[in-house]
Amino acid sequence: MSSSQKSPAWLPVLVLLIAMTSIQGGAALAKTLFPVVGAPGITALRLGLGTLILCAIFKPWRLRFNRQQFLPLCLYGLALGSMNYSFYLALRTVPLGIAVALEFTGPLALALAGSRRPLDFVWVLLALLGLWLLLPIGKDITSVDPKGALLAVLAGAFWAVYILAGQRAGAEHGPATVAMGSLIAAVVFVPLGLVYANTGIWALSLIPVAILIAILSSALPYSLEMVALTRLPAKTFGTLMSLEPAMAALSGMLFLGEILNVVQWAGLVAIILASAGSTLTMRPSKQKIDPVSELRE
Repeated sequence: MSSSQKSPAWLPVLVLLIAMTSIQGGAALAKTLFPVVGAPGITALRLGLGTLILCAIFKPWRLRFNRQQFLPLCLYGLALGSMNYSFYLALRTVPLGIAVALEFTGPLALALAGSRRPLDFVWVLLALLGLWLLLPIGKDITSVDPKGALLAVLAGAFWAVYILAGQRAGAEHGPATVAMGSLIAAVVFVPLGLVYANTGIWALSLIPVAILIAILSSALPYSLEMVALTRLPAKTFGTLMSLEPAMAALSGMLFLGEILNVVQWAGLVAIILASAGSTLTMRPSKQKIDPVSELRE
């Protein structure tokens, strides 16, 4: 009997919930450093240190990519860096829970692209309702900055590109592709982040906190998600992942004091329901979850 068969049924669910808590806790911790290093500086630290950790684990220099994989790999790495950069810029003025919910619209739109069944349009309408409630369009929601909200949506668009490119680039190398993609992202966005970072980024006392952010945001949750992926059905995994905007909102409330109003919670719940519903009702041919697509901000 394998170790996965011996483990309790609830254990991989708990592991995945811990992974989501880690990701959003890391994002909240990163946001507390914005006054010291700035959002671009956090991007540089997160990508730079996260890349070092991933490279130490996966040793991407051992991988061999053919010409057909080279372009998707570059797109994958650039999308990863752009997603991180846009997301942290959005967090400057947008609550964490709302930023994650808006970012989720990218992969959600990708999942619903080409939908033809009537039930799929229910999830589309729910997603659009969530967007309408969260985005400051035609109404006054002073806590949501329009520019920040659009940056979060842009991060979601980069997330969709990241998934598509990652599926092609990682077809042969699997999760180890993440390290190579992260290395490509770091080459571009670490120097960019350092150029626009606040001067506090050069303080040596910042290094332990920066390492903790890198661990919480990438190394720990990625490892835990890989454990959950091998032990959970695709639908269960995808449905649980749909809870991440709620986890982000709770993290923002607990660690950043970000209190959402009723309208914002309604928008966040609408996007969660759209994501969970689209996962639960997807066709069997679309149920495959690529581990490469699960590493995020």
